[in-house]
Amino acid sequence: MPACGEGGGNIFPSHGRLDRSRALFAGSLDRGIRLALAECEHVQMIEALFNQPSYLGAKKLLDATVLRHTALATNLANLETPHYQRVDVAPSFQADLKRAIAGGGAAQIASLQPRLAVDAEAVASSRDGNTVHLENELVQMSQNTVQHTLETQVVSSVLLRLRVAITGRSA
Repeated sequence: MPACGEGGGNIFPSHGRLDRSRALFAGSLDRGIRLALAECEHVQMIEALFNQPSYLGAKKLLDATVLRHTALATNLANLETPHYQRVDVAPSFQADLKRAIAGGGAAQIASLQPRLAVDAEAVASSRDGNTVHLENELVQMSQNTVQHTLETQVVSSVLLRLRVAITGRSA
């Protein structure tokens, strides 16, 4: 019996065309793999830029200011609620973040999440047991707004520097 592609009226394509098809396919596959690897390298470079401890720390502080703003708004909303206990970002978050940044571990910083806790230092000034003081909340909300603005500018400046590095021009 003749081999594939050798005379005998075989309906299969000849080895020559099959080899060319395989070569074209292999070339396309090779180009695709090279493009995928190049894309993977670009992704790794970008991830490395965004996994720097200072950038991650700034993002976590930004998360904390957003959460703190929510806590302050909640406190103000409950200003006259009897026995309401003032809440704020847990004091341990700031210390944990400082330790994680000093250690330089991106995974450790990324794993930190700010959370709310009852403010143990707040004392009730009236008989109803509410620990929220209007003036204190308004001052802290103003300070938090300034801090949020600063942290937003820090994160934005990192992104702007990255944009300049990619495009070669600012704005």
